[in-house]
Amino acid sequence: MSAAQASTPATESSADRIVAVPVRHYGRMLGGLVVLVLLIDLVFAIVRNNSFKFGLVRNYLFDPVVLAGLRTTLELTVISMAVAIVLGVVAAVFRLSPNPVLKGTSGAYIWFFRGTPVLVQLIFWFNLGIIFPRIRLGIPFTDLTLWSEPTNNAIRPFTAAILGLGLNEGAYVAEIVRAGIISVGKGQTDAALALGMRRDKVMRRVVLPQAVPIVIPPMGNEFIGMLKYSALASVIAVEELLGSVEHIYSTNLRTLELLVVASIWYLACTTALTIGQHYLERYVGRSRGNAPANTRWRTWALRRTAH
Repeated sequence: MSAAQASTPATESSADRIVAVPVRHYGRMLGGLVVLVLLIDLVFAIVRNNSFKFGLVRNYLFDPVVLAGLRTTLELTVISMAVAIVLGVVAAVFRLSPNPVLKGTSGAYIWFFRGTPVLVQLIFWFNLGIIFPRIRLGIPFTDLTLWSEPTNNAIRPFTAAILGLGLNEGAYVAEIVRAGIISVGKGQTDAALALGMRRDKVMRRVVLPQAVPIVIPPMGNEFIGMLKYSALASVIAVEELLGSVEHIYSTNLRTLELLVVASIWYLACTTALTIGQHYLERYVGRSRGNAPANTRWRTWALRRTAH
């Protein structure tokens, strides 16, 4: 055998060659085709329906009444979620406290507000003036009053909506924050306490910064849920997005078209919040080593340049 023949690899025969044949999933293809046909049929049924006035959707999409309701919805969502986050963090810390009074109070709060419907809570706060005609702030067990106001003046529909939504959501946020706190290893808390740090400082400096990346994803979902739960405030006469379109279609009787207008704005807001949540998770995740590949590449390049 010559050197040229020795250097040339042996050629495989056609019988020994393995040919990869893709598996055809006929059932999957048939199911996808059926779903596609049904979706196309649904779209054609909606487009060809003369009873639905698409022009009204376009005309009312940027109507001043609808935009005012959208602004109220966003304000209600942000304020209620801020109240819920503050209450949730405090309740979660109290829930993990060794103090039995704080732990019991937090547990009772979470138990009550998670166990009753949010709609019931909204109606309760809206009608609080029936059993408490005046709200008084003073020194307990004395007649000394520092501030007093009729309940119907102090708790208007918008305030009642914030109380109902914020207190209810705070109970769920408390459980989310508690799950994030207990996910941090107990050894880190013990080490910080052994170094002489106070328990409250350990919570602020050691535990909570590590719990935030874990808490962000479910908290973002709760924020999106709060945007939709705010529609319940229309029951207590709050002119938010759903309440504003209800006011319009009670006059022109075009219920479905106005509900589509509200749905478009809800979808737009939830889409914006979802995108913001994605970037926030990616930003916070950098501390847990979940940075995107291009970010890690830029960091490596900067280090190489520095050297």
